[in-house]
Amino acid sequence: MVMSNRLAGATSPYLLQHQHNPVDWYAWGDEAFAEARRRDVPVLLSVGYAACHWCHVMAHESFEDDATAKQLNANFVSIKVDREERPDVDAIYMDAVTAMTGHGGWPMTVFMTPDGAPFFAGTYYPKQRRQGSPAFTDVLTAINEAWRERRTEVVSQASVVVERLDAMRDDVAIGQESPPGAEQVADALNTLMRQYDYARGGFGVAPKFPPSMVLEFLLRHNARTGSSDALLMAEGTMRAMANGGMYDQLGGGFARYSVDADWVVPHFEKMLYDNALLARVALHLWKSSGRPLGRRIAEETCDFLLRELRTVEGGFASALDADSEGEEGRFYVWNRKELASALGSEDGAWAADVFSVTEEGTFEAGSSTLQRLSEPDDLERFAKIKGELLATRAQRVRPARDDKIVASWNGLAIAALAETGALCDRTDLIDAARTAATLLVDLHLVDGRLRRVSRDGEVGTPDGVLEDYANVCEGLLALYAVTGESTWYQTVRTLLDVVLADFADSRGGLYDTGHHAERLVRRPQDPGDNATPSGQAAAAGALLSFAALSGEATYRDAAEALLASTAKLQVASPRFAGWWLAVTEAQIDGPREVAIVGPAGESRQLLHLAALACTAPGVVIAVDDGSTPSPVGLLTDRPSVGGSPTAYVCRHFTCQAPTSDVEKLRQALKREAE
Repeated sequence: MVMSNRLAGATSPYLLQHQHNPVDWYAWGDEAFAEARRRDVPVLLSVGYAACHWCHVMAHESFEDDATAKQLNANFVSIKVDREERPDVDAIYMDAVTAMTGHGGWPMTVFMTPDGAPFFAGTYYPKQRRQGSPAFTDVLTAINEAWRERRTEVVSQASVVVERLDAMRDDVAIGQESPPGAEQVADALNTLMRQYDYARGGFGVAPKFPPSMVLEFLLRHNARTGSSDALLMAEGTMRAMANGGMYDQLGGGFARYSVDADWVVPHFEKMLYDNALLARVALHLWKSSGRPLGRRIAEETCDFLLRELRTVEGGFASALDADSEGEEGRFYVWNRKELASALGSEDGAWAADVFSVTEEGTFEAGSSTLQRLSEPDDLERFAKIKGELLATRAQRVRPARDDKIVASWNGLAIAALAETGALCDRTDLIDAARTAATLLVDLHLVDGRLRRVSRDGEVGTPDGVLEDYANVCEGLLALYAVTGESTWYQTVRTLLDVVLADFADSRGGLYDTGHHAERLVRRPQDPGDNATPSGQAAAAGALLSFAALSGEATYRDAAEALLASTAKLQVASPRFAGWWLAVTEAQIDGPREVAIVGPAGESRQLLHLAALACTAPGVVIAVDDGSTPSPVGLLTDRPSVGGSPTAYVCRHFTCQAPTSDVEKLRQALKREAE
C-alpha cells in the first residue's frame, strides 16, 4: 500500500505530485517552522511547479528515493512550495538564490534557519555528482554537518543574506519626479535595437524567451511615432517564433521558450500566461501591420486556450506539462515514418517538406519539431493534412495539465479573448472571456479581496498578490471595452481601491503583497518584468486606464508616481521593463479616450469596432450600456447628436467635435502625437 504524506490534502497539482514521496513534506506554513524549531534542525525549501521538467527529474531521482528521503527526514524539515500558488515566497527566495549563486531557476533548493533566513541555495542537484555539480545527498550531508558543528557561522551567513536582500529592496525603484518622456523612451528603443537579433528575431542569445511585454511596447511605440524600427523588431520576432518549433503548428499555442537561438527546439511546457500575452500581441500586430499572420496566430492561440486549457468551471488552467510518457516533447515531435503512417507516403513526404521534418531530426534521435518556414503552395491540402495529423496526435498520451486557476493569468486570458473575439468577429471568444471573468468575481473575490487560486470550483487560501489584482483589472477593463457592461468597470474600481489602500509603500510605489499578507523575511517588491508583467507595471496600466474612464485624478496620480519611480529602469533595462514602457507610451499619448453613446444598432457597432481597431497606445473605450445614470465618468454629459450613435474622442483633457461618421472617427484616432 502506497502511503501519503502531508501534501495529500493540498489543492496544488504540483504539491499533489509529491503526496506519495517518502519525504515527510510539509506545505508552507507555521507548522513546519515550529517543528524545525522544536527539533533544532534546518529547513529545506523546495520550490517548483507542475509543468517543470527538471522538477520532475529531481523528484524522480531524489524525492522518490528511500535513502535520500531517510536522510532528509532525519536531519531537516522539508517544505514543498508551488511557485505559482505562492509567488511571494518564490520571489523572496529566488532573490536569495540569485544573490548567492548568480543565477536562478526551478527546481529551487534553499536551506534556511527555523526562522526562514536562507543560508545556502541552489537549483537542481543531481542524484550523482556530475558536470561539476555535487550530488544532492552530498549537499545534505554537508549542510547537516555545518548546522551541527558551525552553527554560529551558518546563522551569521543567513543574517548577511537577509541584509543583502533588504539592501536590494532599498535600491529598487529610485526614479525621478515625473514619468519618463518621449526622449527617454527613444533611448530605451535604441538600447533594444542594439540587443535585437536581426538575423533570427528576439533579443540576446539562447535560450530565447518570448519577449511579450517588449513586443507590446514596440507596437505601441510604432503607433505613437510611426517608428519602422519598432515595427520591424516586433513583426520579425513574432514571425520567427510563430514559424519555428516553439509554436505548435498543429494545435496552436506557444511553448515556454526556445533552447536555441533559431526558435527550433522549445522547452515544451505550455503556460497560460505566455499564450494569453502572445495572443494579444499577435492581434495588435495585425492591427498595426494589416498582414494576416498576426490575426491567424491570435485566433489559433485563443482556440488553443479554449480547447486545451479551459476548465469545467469556465476558467483557464495554468499549464500543460513538457513531458508525456516520461519524455520531454514526445507528444509534439514527429519523424518521417510517422508522417507517412498517418498520411500515406505521398502526403507524408509533402508534409515532411512543409514542416521541415528531416531524416536526422531537429530534436532528438531522428525526430523533429514541426516548423512552418514558408507558406505551403497548396493551402487546402495543408489544412487537410494539418487536421489529419492533429487527429492522429490526439491518440497519443497527452501531457499532464496543471488545472489550478490562477487569478492573474486568467485576467490576461480574458483580455486576449475579449479583444480577439471583438476584432475577429468571434462571439465564442467573448463569451469565454465573460464566463472566466464571472468565475473570478463569483469565486475568487471574497469579502472584497482577491484569492489567488482555485481548483475544481473551490477557492484556495493564498491571498491575491499585486499581479492578481492588476491583471484581473486589465482583463476586466478589456472586457468592458468590448461589451460595454458596466459591472466590469465597477469591479475594477473595487479592486484598484484595495490596491491603493493595501499595497502602497511610503514612496509612491506598491509592494507585491498586501499589508495583511503573511509576514516573510522581507516584503517582496520587484519592479522588473519576468515571464509576466511586474505587478507594479500592470497596476500602473490599470490605474491609468481607469483614470481615463472615471475622470478621477487619484488613479492617474498613482499611475504617474509608479511610472516616475521606474524611469531609470525603463531606460537602462528595457528588456525587463517592457510593460512599464508600454504604459509609459499610453501616458505620453494621453491615453486617448473614446465615448460611444446613443441607441444601439448597426451604426453604433461600427463606431465601436472602429475604436477597438485603433492602434493608439492604451486607447480607452467606454460604451453606454443604457444604465441611468452611467457609473462611467467618461460617459457623463455625452449626449447623442441628432438621436444617432455618436463618438467623442478626447485626449489631454481636450475633446474633438462629436461625430457619427465612422471614417471621421478613424481619422481622429489616427492622428499622431504633437
